[in-house]
Amino acid sequence: MLKERKDIEGKFKWDLSSLYVNDESWENDFTTASSLFESIENFKGHVLDTKENLLKVLESIEKVDRLISNLSTYAKMKQDENTKDSHYQSLFARAQTLIGSYREVTSFFVPELISGDPKLIETYLNTPELKLYDQHIHNILRARPHTLSQESETILAKASELMAAPSNAYGMLSAADLKFPSMENEKGEVFELTHGNFVPTLMSKNRKVREEAFKKYYSIFDGHKNVFASLLNSEVKKNIFYAKSKGFASARAAALFENNVPESVYDQLISAVHESLDSLHEYIGLRKELLGVDSLKPYDLYVPLIEDVDMSYPYEEAQGHVLKSLEILGKDYTEVVENSFTDGWIDVYENVGKRSGAYSWGTYDSKPYILLNYHDQLNDMFTLTHEMGHSMHSYYSRENQPYVYGNYSIFVAEVASTTNEALLNKYLLNNVKDKKEKLYLLNNYLENFRGTVFRQTMFAEFEKMIHDKVEKGEALTADVFNTLYHDLNVKYYGPALDIDSELDLEWARIPHFYYNFYVFQYATGFSAAESLADRMVNDPKSAVNAYKGFLSAGCSNYPIEVLKLAGVDMTTPQPVENALKVFRNLVKEMKELLKDA
Repeated sequence: MLKERKDIEGKFKWDLSSLYVNDESWENDFTTASSLFESIENFKGHVLDTKENLLKVLESIEKVDRLISNLSTYAKMKQDENTKDSHYQSLFARAQTLIGSYREVTSFFVPELISGDPKLIETYLNTPELKLYDQHIHNILRARPHTLSQESETILAKASELMAAPSNAYGMLSAADLKFPSMENEKGEVFELTHGNFVPTLMSKNRKVREEAFKKYYSIFDGHKNVFASLLNSEVKKNIFYAKSKGFASARAAALFENNVPESVYDQLISAVHESLDSLHEYIGLRKELLGVDSLKPYDLYVPLIEDVDMSYPYEEAQGHVLKSLEILGKDYTEVVENSFTDGWIDVYENVGKRSGAYSWGTYDSKPYILLNYHDQLNDMFTLTHEMGHSMHSYYSRENQPYVYGNYSIFVAEVASTTNEALLNKYLLNNVKDKKEKLYLLNNYLENFRGTVFRQTMFAEFEKMIHDKVEKGEALTADVFNTLYHDLNVKYYGPALDIDSELDLEWARIPHFYYNFYVFQYATGFSAAESLADRMVNDPKSAVNAYKGFLSAGCSNYPIEVLKLAGVDMTTPQPVENALKVFRNLVKEMKELLKDA
């Protein structure tokens, strides 16, 4: 049975005191943030009167934004400790309301800036006081064709809390309200299925256990499929509403505009993956052959193909492997990672009510926290290094950039995390002695590719398809979602996989479909990471320095340009094609090793 949070040892829980030492401190900042709204409103209609006004309003907005970031992050992270805790649900709801009010209060700023005299603005930006904001301001001005009148922007700001309803409702339904049944594992032990242990259970060597977990888990989603369909349909319509309101051709164009990423990058990814689906089909066929089954089922996709290999990693052991794999990045990097293990960065184990999955989060003023649901599996060690990559990216950005550039763009958000994974893969494969263990690791590496490049690209294609349908005036229902998702699975996995109807419902359990065209960046990030890791292994000195420059850049430049500085150009298909070649070679290497095993 899952432990209550109070029964988890303190050393395995994060310490949120770098945000707030207690709820009273949170309440004090909440009051302070609200009281500062007037200081911003005073500049309404006067933003560009003088350079001093522009500087003061930028600083005032930054001050409130920083406070609100701390408030909402703390409330959400406390809620994630136990999603059933109504107190922190209330705090997070209040923070969301405050964010809506803040957006309303500041809604005048961008329209005033954009409607201003460009020459005057350039004159201001050339002064020492405002030079810091040059990239920030020019990025805002880039949105001139998609910025509405002040009145219209205010209306959109007022609607922001309402528009978050589909995502918030999905989160509460999935994390707090869904009740999964109990079942027996291969040892005959009774346990309750959860989001956190679902995939580890699908890694069981006992096929009957895998099948039972698969069917019982998805039966709960089937019972709520119309609610999930309604929520996702509303999310899609929300994205389209904002895109149309802002004068974009599509919801995808609007989503990618924010980070100045050409839509061709998205399309190139899907096209390149389509060209390499034969290698995925070959791998799925190899999986069917090695498992020795007449019919390969979706619940057979996660079980390790190499038997009688103990590749479990208790948390403390995993820390050591992660540190070793990152030594190429230098002592200055690994010392921070080592310190994170004892300094309250990480919330390690699952407890009753805890949010599923994993993430790295925090604010400019806090530690770069990590949430895990650790189960001692190889994949859990990779999740640890993945989230540590995010957190170290945050650490370097915040250490080297002012607040205005202290966060990195969503487009590059998965690069550092998957670079860590690539380095861990290389470290493990280079140090393994046993042939069976090497086969196991190759299988795991291939699974990383399947899950991050192929699967996330399939998600991206699904996301594009459902938005295209609504933009064409077509309806989205549970049956439509199921059909689209089924057909994509057939296309991506090929003839070797016999797809059960339960897999058609997988779309209902993917929270990233509420992230507005986010998932494609897992695949592009993985591809960039493979290039960066190879460069660091082959030319450590220059490549590592360039990589740390990338980590330290934050959002001081557009993400495509930041990656170019590190040696990767995502405007070309080459990084994705190179990554897919690695996958093809890994399949070949595994098949050759199996002949000799």
